[in-house]
Amino acid sequence: MIERYTLPEMGGIWTDEARMHAWLQVEIAAVKAWAQLGKVPPEAVAEIEARADFDVARVNEIEQTTNHDVIAFLTNVAEHVGESSKYIHYGMTSSDMLDTGLALQIKAAGELLQRDLSALGVVLKRRALEYRDAVQVGRTHGVHAEPITFGMKLGIWAFEARRDLDRLRHATDEAAVGKISGAVGAYNHIDPRVEELVCGELGIGFEPISSQVVQRDRIAWFLNAVAVTGASIEKMAIEVRHLQRTEVREAEEAFGKGQKGSSAMPHKRNPILSERMAGCARVLRANAMVGLENIALWHERDISHSSAERIVLPDSCILLDYMLQKWTKLVDGLIVDTERMRANLDLSHRLVFSEAMLLALIDTGMLREDAYRVVQESAMTAWQEGRDFGELIAANPGVQAVMSADEVAAVLDPGRHAAGRDVIFGRLEALSFDD
Repeated sequence: MIERYTLPEMGGIWTDEARMHAWLQVEIAAVKAWAQLGKVPPEAVAEIEARADFDVARVNEIEQTTNHDVIAFLTNVAEHVGESSKYIHYGMTSSDMLDTGLALQIKAAGELLQRDLSALGVVLKRRALEYRDAVQVGRTHGVHAEPITFGMKLGIWAFEARRDLDRLRHATDEAAVGKISGAVGAYNHIDPRVEELVCGELGIGFEPISSQVVQRDRIAWFLNAVAVTGASIEKMAIEVRHLQRTEVREAEEAFGKGQKGSSAMPHKRNPILSERMAGCARVLRANAMVGLENIALWHERDISHSSAERIVLPDSCILLDYMLQKWTKLVDGLIVDTERMRANLDLSHRLVFSEAMLLALIDTGMLREDAYRVVQESAMTAWQEGRDFGELIAANPGVQAVMSADEVAAVLDPGRHAAGRDVIFGRLEALSFDD
């Protein structure tokens, strides 16, 4: 991932240094497991733990000759360890180290992304409760529909963030899985107990039956969980972009002192971060497709997956980490104009209460078809002539025959929806991101 979108903590998980450190953890854990089974003498374990190390530049230098990264790494470790290095990588194949080490990186990255998501969820919940009573017109097809509150919109996002968190936790657990089962995964030259001991010490799961590699449906699921989370951010970002349009102007990104929106037009305040989120989400979806393509390998394995994973796994984790942290900051500082929301609600001449009037007429005993016709007559007049729907419906002879003026006014009162909001925000109050 380019430096522009790489934050230090997540970027540090995917460096060459971190990758090889994970490999070394796996190899030392395997030596210790063999020692528990009586294969490696205690003094060799002590020597390996004390002396085992690597140098990334030296590993890269050796790889220029071996053209094999695992052999280059093990050669360099042996240079540090000496005689006892004969016990390192005993009975293992390259993917035992590679996939189990990768599981450690996925676990670390997944936990960081979960922390990011929890932080976003907390902010979304807080701001949703802040605007629980900020009445806003709801829109379907981009057209005024029924009144909602801005808190409802943010609350929807908060619950989606919780689902993203649950998906990502499950996907991380599914992908943070190792294998120490040797070539083709048959335990031909390694005791299955070694695998259980190694993965137990490292705090990851193990593949119950592996081929030469951990099965790639696990990685695909993780990348798709990452992509879905990115799509959730994009969904929120598109809404902010709509709300910031000049014709709407109900909410907008904060605009910092000294910030400039256009090289040509000094008045511009553009939703640049929201647009950036939409673009980044496309990258995550493309990377998720690579994960799906990597599931199918030849026989017990080939290595067509590994070259692609070197790109898409770090890039996806780094990019989503960036997106989550940036989006959390945006939501926290989002500028909300409740007066503009009310003004926009009034633009449609109270037509948003047409369903309320329809149901009120039905409640008087009027047939639904007749009630629909009566309401639509007044609604179309209001739409075409720019007149107030409330006045027109109150003057409609069909309505006057069954309802009083006070009853009509009560139907047209925006506050009548408060009971539903109490239920909605009661559910939101119970939403937690602490676990």
